[in-house]
Amino acid sequence: MNRSEPSPRPLTGKVVLALLVAFFGIVFGVNGLMMALAIKTLPGTEVDSAYAASLAYEREIIAARDQDRRGWKVDAKVERKPNGAAVLQVEARDKAGLPLAGLSFFGRLERPSDKRFDREVTLAEVGGGIYRGNADSVLPGRWDLVLEGDQGGIRMFLSKNKLLLN
Repeated sequence: MNRSEPSPRPLTGKVVLALLVAFFGIVFGVNGLMMALAIKTLPGTEVDSAYAASLAYEREIIAARDQDRRGWKVDAKVERKPNGAAVLQVEARDKAGLPLAGLSFFGRLERPSDKRFDREVTLAEVGGGIYRGNADSVLPGRWDLVLEGDQGGIRMFLSKNKLLLN
């Protein structure tokens, strides 16, 4: 049996070397691309210093116990408008159900997935223990609402709640 077809190209060391270099070149290239994209989209750290955060933890526990003893009832509502603006309204009452006046409330809408989208909301007192403020460019989705109430420069109230905005 004599064939007139040419024999297939033999597998030599140069071919194997070229295949290995091409394979690992693709693997390293994809890894480099994924690393660059991960670093570029990293939203940042939650705290700059874990040590400093741990030192402040005891003060936070004391402040939470004081807040619990006050027995304030603070209700917050967030409404997202079609143009992307959000209206935050807070109603604050003391233990007896009387409106809390003269406080400074601050709100922060935090995006759990990306801190670059966080929005600060300064609330103004509109009367009867009701405080209202606006935030622009609020995307739909999951958010954390952080509320702080100060009186005379001292934080009297702090809460963090999860919410879903449409």
